[in-house]
Amino acid sequence: MGALRIVITIAFILICVALVVLVLMQEGKSAGLGSISGAAETYWGKNKGRSMEGLLVKLTKWLAVLFMVIAVILNLNVF
Repeated sequence: MGALRIVITIAFILICVALVVLVLMQEGKSAGLGSISGAAETYWGKNKGRSMEGLLVKLTKWLAVLFMVIAVILNLNVF
């Protein structure tokens, strides 16, 4: 069981690093003064889910969920 704990810990560390990199790659959420006049509702704003930024957001969400699940598993001291 000790080897399984080591493998899960290594996977946890890799997920932590990937999560940090993904968060740093994302753009800020502040739209600036353009959001006052409604300039944020452009083609880019409507199709953001299909862009690279949308992919980064989805990957960040999934890695955050995986991070939490593995953290709970490692904290149970089952191994």
